[in-house]
Amino acid sequence: MDDDLADRIATGDRRALARAVTLVESTRADHRAQAAALLDHLRGLGRQALRIGLSGTPGVGKSTFIEAFGMKLTDAGLKVAVLAVDPSSTRSGGSILGDKTRMERLSREKNAFIRPSPSAAALGGVARRTREAISLCEAAGFDVVLIETVGVGQSETMVAQMCDLFVLLLAPAGGDELQGVKRGIMEMADMILINKADGELKSTAIRTVSDYAGALRLLRKRPQDPDDFPKALAVSALEGEGLQTAWDEMQALAEWRRDHGFWDRTRAEQAAHWFEFEVREGLLARLREDQALRSAMTDLAQSVAAGEVTPTAAARQILDQMRG
Repeated sequence: MDDDLADRIATGDRRALARAVTLVESTRADHRAQAAALLDHLRGLGRQALRIGLSGTPGVGKSTFIEAFGMKLTDAGLKVAVLAVDPSSTRSGGSILGDKTRMERLSREKNAFIRPSPSAAALGGVARRTREAISLCEAAGFDVVLIETVGVGQSETMVAQMCDLFVLLLAPAGGDELQGVKRGIMEMADMILINKADGELKSTAIRTVSDYAGALRLLRKRPQDPDDFPKALAVSALEGEGLQTAWDEMQALAEWRRDHGFWDRTRAEQAAHWFEFEVREGLLARLREDQALRSAMTDLAQSVAAGEVTPTAAARQILDQMRG
């Protein structure tokens, strides 16, 4: 492990943090070992940030909202990190969109750190190493970490497994859009923010808030929610309206969960979840990297396609070979 890199991260050096995120995103075996040692060392600092996951329908203005919201937080003296996950190019694997270029004001703010990462075909709306990048941002002393997902989808509920609060950003609309948002992600949301509540859309946004508030009451009541949560609120990232109210409500919910023991319990459950995830990913990596197993899988895939063996029997052969 690079001790100098760890020390610089601990002092909040943004260049060192960017270098460390690049390290944890690397797939090279030596880099993975260095990243693991670095994270283990920084874990001893015991720092925690408020982790806020943000998802939303395409075109809802996630980047505009994050910039306006992030500027409000930095103006209040808080350090804000933004981990923006972009769709990946199927050719180069690189990021198709560039959130850093769409958050010009926030990217120039000394108390902000913006890191766009390609999703690299990872499911769940987050990059493969987003969770580790969050830990690095916490170690660097950031007060709030905002995780922007690719978009709304059933699999995007994975971001809720690495956040303290999960916020769903939607546009002023009812009816068809309410039907189009998957129930799974609605059930995971701690708060729904109706963006673009300005100009001619303001009255529509207010009606939409009422629609979603009613839907949330029908969907669920969880033990980790106080009586008046989850909530739907109207905001305007363009005009800055409602941002302070949204932040106040987020803090109130986080504080309530701390006071009632849900904060530590949830983080412990998330750690167990990611332990199991890493084990599964490690087993899949072994399948991809072991030449003998890959060859056996190719041969068995052809046999399965030809109807010579069932998928279940073929899978059992591969698992038996792994055990051997």
